[in-house]
Amino acid sequence: MRGDYSYTTNVLRKGHTRSEIMKTTMKTLARDEKGAALLLAIILLLVGGLIAAPLLAHMGTGILTGEVYETRTAELYAADAGVEDAVWKIQHQVDEVKALTQCYQDWTYNISNADGGVAEVNDRRVETTITLVNNLTSTYRVLSTATADGSGTRVEAYVAAVVKSFGILDNVITSPCGYDVSGQQSQIDPPEGEEHGPVGNYAGEWPTAQTLSGLYGEDVKDALPYYTSDELKVEDYTTTGIGPLYRNGTLDIFNKGTAGLPVQLNGTLYITEYTDIGTTNQQFILDLNGNTIFVEDATGAAPEDDPCDPDSGYALKIGGKCTLTGSGCIIAVGSIDFMPNLSCSGDDYILVLSVSGKTYMHPNGDFYGTLAGNAQVEIQNGEGTWTDYSTVEGGLNFPDLSGVREVLSCSITSWQVTPL
Repeated sequence: MRGDYSYTTNVLRKGHTRSEIMKTTMKTLARDEKGAALLLAIILLLVGGLIAAPLLAHMGTGILTGEVYETRTAELYAADAGVEDAVWKIQHQVDEVKALTQCYQDWTYNISNADGGVAEVNDRRVETTITLVNNLTSTYRVLSTATADGSGTRVEAYVAAVVKSFGILDNVITSPCGYDVSGQQSQIDPPEGEEHGPVGNYAGEWPTAQTLSGLYGEDVKDALPYYTSDELKVEDYTTTGIGPLYRNGTLDIFNKGTAGLPVQLNGTLYITEYTDIGTTNQQFILDLNGNTIFVEDATGAAPEDDPCDPDSGYALKIGGKCTLTGSGCIIAVGSIDFMPNLSCSGDDYILVLSVSGKTYMHPNGDFYGTLAGNAQVEIQNGEGTWTDYSTVEGGLNFPDLSGVREVLSCSITSWQVTPL
């Protein structure tokens, strides 16, 4: 500053004006700023060069990441579609899902299009596996995998179903072909439409003659010698009880002794042809004692091509000279004429089942249990009440059938994604 001041003073002394001095000073300063823009440009180029490569690399990574994200998102949505499809199948109980209730196996399938071919979701092939992991809680495991071009995404979900389930034994009347309750004194409890009420369009598993023959054949395979007479006199068995017994032919069970003799079943009675119990002679009391009477005869059975049209005649008749008590099963392949006296209580449970014919009921007394007939159940002047068969001491001698499962609703309880 001292130099500048001296220069200005000297100029003024030489006669220069102040404005001339200012112009001279500004020209000097302008000459001193030459090259500043170039320096700034060089600095900007250096900075740009330093950040350009990382920026371009980041942009490339972003593009690649975006493609991967888009791919994974498409796979996730496709796999989730497989889960939703499985939930729909569970809730609507398609045949393959129904089959899972009979065995703990998997059902694996691909989502299909309207023509039945394999469909693609978001250009991905979706494979879904449904497994029933707990029949009691109706819990299913669903694995849905979406794959394409060497990549894939899997969703594992657990689905809980709210199920209303019933089988042959769970209703007072059960028939695939309908039922008829007539007569002023006929009464069914619970009534139609209520839980355990009569079902005339039963769609669950129905036992076959072959299944029952194998089951009850095991019960009597050691009952030697086989019963050879076509008559069984109750008075001869009041102390020992009847059964297990196998009769290859017809059998007439009656009492010629004192009226009112009690006799008890001690095992399965397996008869291959027409059977008559208590239609003649003296009264007697037959305690089923948790056992089964199985008649293999098919008299009165409906033809396979028209299962709701039974033939005439009966394979088994139980008449008014017999008074039934206790719990047990009375089963015939053909039709049943059920007209005994009944001395039962709410603690008893009797299953009367015609495998392929009709069950006709006209008893004297109150019936507790289930009346079942493949072709028809007909009741005249009888009162039937459902009781719980699970309380039968020692269990009921009848095969475990899956019954009908009506799924009311489904909910996904867990959901996990795994990239493949």
